[in-house]
Amino acid sequence: MTKKQLTITQPDDWHLHLRDGQALNSVALFTAKQFARAIIMPNLNPPVTTVVRAVEYLDEILAAVEGTDFEPLMTLYLTDNTSPEEIIAARKSCFIKGLKLYPAGATTNSDAGVTDISHCYKTLEEMQKAGLPLLIHGEATSPDIDVFDREKVFIDKTLIPLTQKFPDLKIVFEHITTKEAADFVLQASDKLAATITPQHLLLNRNALFQGGLQPHNYCLPVLKRDTHRQALLKVIRSGSNKFFLGTDSAPHTKHKKESACGCAGIFSAHAAIEIYTSIFEEQGVLDKLEAFASFNGPDFYGLPRNSKTITLVKEDWQVPDEYSLGSDTLVPFLAGQTIHWKMSA
Repeated sequence: MTKKQLTITQPDDWHLHLRDGQALNSVALFTAKQFARAIIMPNLNPPVTTVVRAVEYLDEILAAVEGTDFEPLMTLYLTDNTSPEEIIAARKSCFIKGLKLYPAGATTNSDAGVTDISHCYKTLEEMQKAGLPLLIHGEATSPDIDVFDREKVFIDKTLIPLTQKFPDLKIVFEHITTKEAADFVLQASDKLAATITPQHLLLNRNALFQGGLQPHNYCLPVLKRDTHRQALLKVIRSGSNKFFLGTDSAPHTKHKKESACGCAGIFSAHAAIEIYTSIFEEQGVLDKLEAFASFNGPDFYGLPRNSKTITLVKEDWQVPDEYSLGSDTLVPFLAGQTIHWKMSA
């Protein structure tokens, strides 16, 4: 018998880009209507590198979601120069939940990222002491590395040595895309977990080229071969508590995505929990959605699980072709396509 309705503990998004200014005001409520909390990425321009700037950004987000119970979980952008003292201040603040490692040049606004992880050893030692997680965009960025191998090379050259040097440092391997990453997380200690995006569960790299170049399916880490997508689907079917929901939803204007040098990023916040629900149903594991979306993340971060619930109903609806983004528009993930689940008001 087909399930017509599903009630789960309200989920959280453990990897989210909200931007700032007009873009923030355009997209924040999409997340606040579905999720109780979200880990907010700090790669603004300029990046959020201090507790003082994070306070200001937190206030901007709260203003954008006024009237909701949404709680932004803030992060700092790790640089070669982030001091151990800043980590102490972050821990005392209580609202900073992690530091984000972007290898320099890895993705949008990552030019200020870490050039060599050894520059951060004193800071990472302080994070390990404080129990503050390191959230990693896990790609090697040397230009001689094939773009489809960047995640695997990062594991071998950076992540394995990092986990050996700092065995008690909590690490979230963000938006994993490969079998190698899934296997590494499964065999690693309970200090290492990973987020998985909807696009990496739904699409393989063919989606970039079918019917011509598809800029709205371009994200970083880039989509991989279907063998890797199948490995991620196997992970969610397993029900392992080391993996949890992180959309990596990233708004860009339509013209910036469709330009001669298109931006990387897929906007999924408009329908994130509905898309994940459809994926879990297709895999025959709707019973494992709640743990992935609502339990594994807070358990890893040492936060309480949410007490409220949401209800999804089996109802077809069509994703709009565009949404407003400030004075411009953006093209959402699965634009024009039909989704088979809808969150109840």
